[in-house]
Amino acid sequence: MTEIPNIIRLNLLLAAIVVGMFLIGLFFDRFVYKKFKKIAKRTKWKGDEIIVQSLRRKFSLWFPLAGLYVGIYYLFPGLVISNILCKAVLAVFILSATLVCGEITGGFIFLYSEKVKNILPSTSLLPNLAKGLILFFGILFILQVFGISITPLLTAFGIGGLAVALALQDTLANLFAGLHIVLSRQIRPGDYVKLSTGEKGYVTDINWRNTTIRQLPNNMVVIPNSKLASAIITNYHLPEKELAVKIEVGVSYDSDLEKVERVTIDVAKDVLKNIPGGVPNFEPFIRYHTFGESSINFTVILRAKEFVDQYLIKHEFIKKLHKRYKKEKIVIPFPIRTVYLRNSKRTSNKL
Repeated sequence: MTEIPNIIRLNLLLAAIVVGMFLIGLFFDRFVYKKFKKIAKRTKWKGDEIIVQSLRRKFSLWFPLAGLYVGIYYLFPGLVISNILCKAVLAVFILSATLVCGEITGGFIFLYSEKVKNILPSTSLLPNLAKGLILFFGILFILQVFGISITPLLTAFGIGGLAVALALQDTLANLFAGLHIVLSRQIRPGDYVKLSTGEKGYVTDINWRNTTIRQLPNNMVVIPNSKLASAIITNYHLPEKELAVKIEVGVSYDSDLEKVERVTIDVAKDVLKNIPGGVPNFEPFIRYHTFGESSINFTVILRAKEFVDQYLIKHEFIKKLHKRYKKEKIVIPFPIRTVYLRNSKRTSNKL
């Protein structure tokens, strides 16, 4: 009769320990964590912010787990169920700590890639791979805690690797293609690209399976990495973002070509200096190239800071050039075709 009250007393004591540790963890989450967060924001190093963010709401989990483990271990020693419960609590703690380590590692990889964009593009692929690798080792450690030997398991993975590779060949192809795209640095997040199939837009992310491209109408194109790796791609941000903007113009045959060149370049300089997206220190120029049917045609070469800036530059240049040509009396002719009729008199007599 004395065992039942004793068991109840031990269980109540265990519950009190867990609740007490939960309250301590809640205190750390509510107050200590916020203090760490404020300190991290004041420092210049962003790594401490990554660490603090990964610890968000973890103390209210870890402290009760610690209390539960210690309570079971010391209050119920020697019991089989106690041993199992301790291992289960430890497994949950290891899994949680593994996820935190994965978040910290992924954050540091992303932070490093932000600093060295020319060496390591900032994508979600490498951080996710690092998280997956850390989680894999964490699971192996949990198996060791439960006394499961991982050597036969690794051997089984090796034997079954071929079957897995065959079953997941599309997924693995996309994974390795994504690694190739990231490490080759020929396509990076933020680049404006155009595919041979016609899709074009800004690369937003490269993950383990696909690459996402945001088009100018603000819709997303999702492309499998294996398809992207084998496609013909024009990257408008390599080797640099600046690009030439070519505009075709035609003037009347009666025009003074020297004056046309002078006026056109003057308008082009004004556009590049005053329109957002123009390169103000670039010297625009023109090149005459064709005697057309009704005009002498030439190309005006300007320069934009990046691909999408060319649209506004063309828009403003055409407006300003049309206004200036009217002022300078330079004619942009309509298409004209002159037809000469020979022997019209002889033909009319025969008729």
